[in-house]
Amino acid sequence: AGAGTGGTITGIARGLKKHNKNIKVVAADPHGSILALPESLNQEHVNEGYKVEGIGYDFIPDVLDREIVDKWYKTEDRESFQLARRLIAEEGLLVGGSSGSAMAAMVRAVKDLGLGKGDTVVVVLPDSIRSYLSKFADDDWLAANDLLPEVNGLETQASSNKPETTDPYQGATIRALRLKPVMTVSASSPVSEASEIMRDKGFDQLPVLSATGNKLVGLITLGNLLSYVSSGRASASSPVSDVMFDFGRLDEVVTDPREIAGGEAKEKGKKRKFVEITLDTPLSTLSKFLEWNSAAVVTEKGEGNKALSKPVAVVTKVDLLTWVVNKKA
Repeated sequence: AGAGTGGTITGIARGLKKHNKNIKVVAADPHGSILALPESLNQEHVNEGYKVEGIGYDFIPDVLDREIVDKWYKTEDRESFQLARRLIAEEGLLVGGSSGSAMAAMVRAVKDLGLGKGDTVVVVLPDSIRSYLSKFADDDWLAANDLLPEVNGLETQASSNKPETTDPYQGATIRALRLKPVMTVSASSPVSEASEIMRDKGFDQLPVLSATGNKLVGLITLGNLLSYVSSGRASASSPVSDVMFDFGRLDEVVTDPREIAGGEAKEKGKKRKFVEITLDTPLSTLSKFLEWNSAAVVTEKGEGNKALSKPVAVVTKVDLLTWVVNKKA
């Protein structure tokens, strides 16, 4: 079972061990929580946030008897959600993410304890899918939080019965959009220089390169620039770094409407993981990316093994829409 406040696993463990002292109790604790024993299990991902809800804590609840658990396993969000989705798809059990965590611990325990056909294994599935329909049950939410399966495996099996869908973009890549070559601006350049480039070239966004070197560090947009200057937060002489979207500081994407409306700030400070967009990226992938982002900086690898990726274009929803309209004309 998973461990949160500890009431479930502590109570059940004590009750069962009264009748059979040979029973082994296994607990699941997410990476980032500190409930597991020995303490060394908690060190690798200490203070990290996690998406699975209902289990794990950053303190030890009074109700929880950690010593009564025979074996603790640390679980990851990806495997937990993957197994929860398998339970839904293959067994018809409408469970939540912490049930997937319990299953992940069980799978490892069966191997480690050498259990076979004659043994009885019981897994506590404590939550339902009701509160998570816009979260791990949604492929787009998983993608936005970098929780899609990395390789074909369990998730592929779970979705094998889904009807095949036709790619609306017919396999086309960003190269087919014929984007205009982009101009860049340095993070140390004055805002006035960025404004002049936007006006003269008709750009709404400009990739920003580091003041030293050619590392892509951010994006400056017409809307953001206008907001800063008109409100007095920046002037013509302010450096571009003051008004750009700094890629190193962008927080993780929040896609749950309830979290957005409620102003919740779970795992505040967790940084966004970025997806590399190139001229060979499929338009279907770009379309998914633009559901949660206003624009994408298209890059290509420079020459040499240690060369940095350099921006070659900026692509927006308008570019994608124009391609679709022209194809259907």
